[in-house]
Formats: sequence, C-alpha cells, structure tokens
Amino acid sequence: MIYLDYQATTPLAPEAREAMLRHLGGADGTGFGNPHSPHRMGRQAAAAIEVAREQVAALFPAGGKVIFTSGATEALNLAIRGSSGSGAGSGTVAFSAIEHSAVGDTVRSLSSDMAAHHVLSVDHDGICDPDQTLPDKTRMIAVMQVNNEIGTVQPIAKWAERAQSKGALMLVDGVQAYGKMPLAKADMIAISAHKFHGPKGIGALWLRDGVHLREVQTGGGQEHGLRSGTLSPALIAGMGAAASLAASRQEEDAAHVEALWDHARERFAGWTLNGSATQRWKGNLNLRLEGLDVARLMSDCRTIMFSAGSACASGSGRTSHVLSAIGLSKAQAKSSIRLGFGRYTTRDDIDAAADAILAAAKEQA
Repeated sequence: MIYLDYQATTPLAPEAREAMLRHLGGADGTGFGNPHSPHRMGRQAAAAIEVAREQVAALFPAGGKVIFTSGATEALNLAIRGSSGSGAGSGTVAFSAIEHSAVGDTVRSLSSDMAAHHVLSVDHDGICDPDQTLPDKTRMIAVMQVNNEIGTVQPIAKWAERAQSKGALMLVDGVQAYGKMPLAKADMIAISAHKFHGPKGIGALWLRDGVHLREVQTGGGQEHGLRSGTLSPALIAGMGAAASLAASRQEEDAAHVEALWDHARERFAGWTLNGSATQRWKGNLNLRLEGLDVARLMSDCRTIMFSAGSACASGSGRTSHVLSAIGLSKAQAKSSIRLGFGRYTTRDDIDAAADAILAAAKEQA
C-alpha cells in the first residue's frame, strides 16, 4: 500500500515510538507512574512531561505556555469557550470560511444569535484577505495558518495586526503548520501531535503570556487549572520527541515535499489545482478532473491511500465547505482528490500512485 493522506494523519516517527515505550511500563515493572502522584514514580513521570513540554514549546513563538489537551479539537474548544463570558461572550467571533469544523461548529454552538459570529470570505485561491470588513464588536478572530483540505497558507501576521487593532484575540489553528514552518505570532495556537509524526490522542493549546482563559473542563485542576484530567506521560513523551525531530528536520522535510510536489504536478499535468499554487504547504496537492467519479476512482485504487476531501468530514455525504468557499460547483468539488505526502514518502511512491490513479481515471473517459 502507498500512503498519501498526510493531512488526515502522519506515520508515527520511530523516535516518537521509542519515547512512548519508556513510559508504558518497562521490564522492571516501572515507568507507568501517574504524573500527579507525589512518590518517586510520579515525579519521574512528571519530569518527563516537563521535558516534553519544553520540546513542544520550542516550535512556538517565544514566551507563552503550553497546555496539553487530547488534540486540536479540544484545544480549539478550550480557546473559544474559555475566552467567552456567559453564552457567546461580549462580542463577535470572526472566523474564515475554510476553518475546520472544530472552530465553526464550536462558535455556532455558543449562541443561536447570528450576530455572535461572522464568517470571513476567501478568494478563489483560498486566501483570506485581512483587509475585509470586521464587525465593530469583534472579540476574537480565528484563521488557520495552513488549510487541511487545500493547503493554502494564510497571512496570519496581518490578521494578528487586525486583531490587535480591534482589541480582539487572535486564534490560530496551527495543526497543519506546526513542525513544517515557523508559526506566526498570535494569542492562541492549537496543534495535534499526530499531524507531525507523533501519536494520536494528544495535542496542545499555546497561550501567549497575558492571555487568560476560564476552565471549561472541571475536575482536578491539572494543566494550570485550565484542563483537568490525568496526563499521559507516554503520549506526551511521544509528542515531545516528534516535536524535537520536526525542529531538527524542518528545512530538510520542506525541501523534500517541494521536490515531491513538483514531480507530482508533472505527473498530473492536465488536472486543475484547487487553491493557490504559491501560497501553500506543498505537501498538500488537491486536484480535480472534470467528470471524474472519485468514489469509483478510490474503489479502483484500493492500494493507494488518498482522500476525496477532508478526512474529518468523510462519509458525511456533504460537499466540502472549503471547496465551496473557493467557488467550486458541487460537481467540481465531487471531482476533486487530495494527495498528501511528507517525510517518509518517496518519489517511487508518487510514481506508483500516479500510474494507478491516471490509469483508473482514463478508464472512466
């Protein structure tokens, strides 16, 4: 099988796996301690978590703190709900039309009042213009750095300036950017470990110094009193190792995916690119071919792991809100595929996948 679905999840790095195993209980029966216990095993587990916290923090802007969560969905919920007052808070949350549902659905759930949220438009290339009009009482702006479906990179620095000028908080979904490129300065940034070769089930919310949230998950008061629940040393150690590896390989990984992108674009000549060709992470190749039956294509190419859209919305039967937002018709969106590749993808993988996909598409002509 050939794996080309890196936006959905990435292969676990061997270094992350090794880090995790040390905290699942060694041969001597230790290593599984509760990091919130006061005894020796607990202190050892807690120390491992703090080492990982520093490793994860190293890829964020200077300063601030890392709050571990179960993933980016929880991190985004904590940011949005934790910054609100009662109900929808004291103002409007503005978010881009191509945000993950963890942002859009969470904001909409806070209030049925349409004035409590404002959708920011994107152009045909999938770029969210920071000069567009904002509601007067905007309390938060949420724009993702790299889109998970089409890979477009947003002008976050300019959006952060807009947020500051409005006295609003800037929330960034950094899931597809963390470990791949420098993260733009913001007030809050959410990430998920399994998108940069770490384990599933662990993520984080980074908070700029001076940003204060209220607790939305009550219990033992762990994680600076913001996120209660026993932390997993194994998952966090794996995340830390993956972050450290990403930091050391960032330029190498970026050059690798750019070379794969160029080659894949040549192989799929004649297919139309969805999203900007320049302002994007090049490990994401979202393409369409007029009249293509993607369901049949995926059935015919069972050994190639690729996506017909965002994995988070697969099986819903709904047209991608991202492809709709950039102006694609329902037919165009349904004739689109997403190829995602990264650190462990080879040129041979791209060639074998292209051979299979192109042959199957030709059979439909």
